[in-house]
Amino acid sequence: MIPEARLGLLGLGMRAGQVVVGTNGVRAALQRGEIAAVIVADDCSPRTEDKVVRLALASSVPVLVGPAARALGSRLGRSPIQAVGVRDAQLAAGLTAAGEPADSRRT
Repeated sequence: MIPEARLGLLGLGMRAGQVVVGTNGVRAALQRGEIAAVIVADDCSPRTEDKVVRLALASSVPVLVGPAARALGSRLGRSPIQAVGVRDAQLAAGLTAAGEPADSRRT
């Protein structure tokens, strides 16, 4: 799980336009090769796992487990969010340095 202190980086990335929010948006950005890391809610749906996690892992994009969808959305000023994609490589590196890889728990 990503430490709470690191989640603040997502807010900065969002303000900088370097974060994609939502399963469909993250999936589309992954297909275009625009995503450096993916964060999924620890209570994400099987659909999100199938559509986002599998695609990210197949594309060698790190997938991290975040807090519950409600907490992840709240952190970004949104309704519950199951998946977030990070475009910026340095921001992704900062998040992955402290996060738990999803492939150790999923798929």
